[in-house]
Order: sequence, then C-alpha cells, then structure tokens
Amino acid sequence: MDFNGTWKVYYEENVEDFLRVIGAPAIAVKMRKDNKPVIVIEQKGEDFTCTIKTPVITKVHSFTIGKETEMTAVDGRKFKVIQSLKLLTCRVCCPDKFTSVREIIGNEMIETMTAGSVTFISKSKRV
Repeated sequence: MDFNGTWKVYYEENVEDFLRVIGAPAIAVKMRKDNKPVIVIEQKGEDFTCTIKTPVITKVHSFTIGKETEMTAVDGRKFKVIQSLKLLTCRVCCPDKFTSVREIIGNEMIETMTAGSVTFISKSKRV
C-alpha cells in the first residue's frame, strides 16, 4: 500500500461539528473551516511521518504501525494512540476521543473520523 506523497484535500463534510465535539477552540474551528490542508505522507515500511499544512499552521506526526504513540489534540492536550495498517487502510483508534480510518480508493485518499455521533469525511487527491 502506498500512502507516500502529497495529497490535497478537495472535499470535507462535517469538519466544524467534528472539531467542536473533540474540543477544538472556536478560533481553530473558524480557521480550519476556511482552509483545506495539504497532507504530506512519508512511509518507510512500518514507519510514517504525516505533515498537515494549512496557511495558519503545520503539524507533523510520526509513528510506527502497531506501536503506541503520543499525539496532540487541537486544544493542546496530549493523548496516546495505536495505528494499524490493513490492506489499503490505516486505522487510528483512540477510544476516549475518536477513531480515524484513512483509505486509498483509486487515486483518492478518503479519511473518515468519528467522535461520538459526529462523522467527518475528508477526500484528497495526490498532487
């Protein structure tokens, strides 16, 4: 499976509601809804570096499949996650926060994130 590359988000559904549910500050919700990110993924075997870029902020997250890693929420809180990889899917599970599934379908990367009863969908194309 090849997540490697630069991906440009072209479609998002429920981003504002999702950010509110996970506790994002109001200013972060406002800024994020107006800026679709570019995502750069570097994959070397089981090791990944994911860089999310917007005009306002750049966040970098590195992890190894199957190993616990620390992430920082949009409100600054730290939490632990374990990422798994299966077929064309990368799955993040943080039971007390959210679940995230990133899939390669054709020439698109589709991310589905769920927190409580809110589901956020993001679609990207490789650039």
